[in-house]
Amino acid sequence: MNGTDGRTTAAATTVSTATSVADAPTLLEGIGIHKSFGKGRRRHEVLHGCSIRVHEGECVAVIGGSGSGKSTLTRILLGLEAPDVGDVRFDGEPIASADGRHRLRRASGIVYQDPFSSLDPRWTAFQSVSEPLRLRAHDRGDGGKHDVKHSDDGFVARVCEALRLVALDPQEFLDRYPIDMSGGQAQRVAIARAIVTGPRLLLADEAMSAIDVAARLQILDAFAAVRARDPRMGMLLVSHDLGVVQSIADTIVVLHDGVVVEQGCVAAVLGDPQVPYTRELVAAATL
Repeated sequence: MNGTDGRTTAAATTVSTATSVADAPTLLEGIGIHKSFGKGRRRHEVLHGCSIRVHEGECVAVIGGSGSGKSTLTRILLGLEAPDVGDVRFDGEPIASADGRHRLRRASGIVYQDPFSSLDPRWTAFQSVSEPLRLRAHDRGDGGKHDVKHSDDGFVARVCEALRLVALDPQEFLDRYPIDMSGGQAQRVAIARAIVTGPRLLLADEAMSAIDVAARLQILDAFAAVRARDPRMGMLLVSHDLGVVQSIADTIVVLHDGVVVEQGCVAAVLGDPQVPYTRELVAAATL
């Protein structure tokens, strides 16, 4: 967390950014989301009428403690879970239908917490990063063989471009397996895989919590480069690290026990939190 002067400078920048993204079209929106698990006496409501909006070009961070509902909310927003009550819209259209969910997923990329779990240990970086391209080709019915080779020039060019964007040398990494990578390198390969198709929406789910401190700066730089390449791409960031949130997000949504208790531009919420729970989170981060 920055000091007072840093917060003042960040506040001016973030207010300007917030104004610009507020004028941008809404990319993804969750409206009045309720979600429960279990039945009868064991029924437990995890989300209580949560609403969230991601504009084109905006990075929205969702923060909250363990059990706050972050994972459930993001799964619902990506169409991986259905809400009990409420609506999710992508480009203004509901995703309740199979076609709507398919359209959202085709336009999305996901970076998970642990790159060594999300990358297939049997695949090289080229195979992992090219997989979304192969799946797209299969969907179009123009190929999509499982064993894409380096001779597939179109795929190679796009994989190399994605690796360079996250500051990995393709000559060094195309044939490298996850076991031969550091955690930071593996996570940058995972980011390259998530953005190789040029998604309109990127979800980063605790993407730096399993990475050592030194490598986190490289991950932040990678996300900054991805956003700079496509300024209209929306981003949904799930993180408990307020330093990471402050570095990359434009807007913050604070979840507590399944309720959105506070939201707004990052500088305003972290610099002057209005509810006790947010104040506790900020105080814990500055210890």
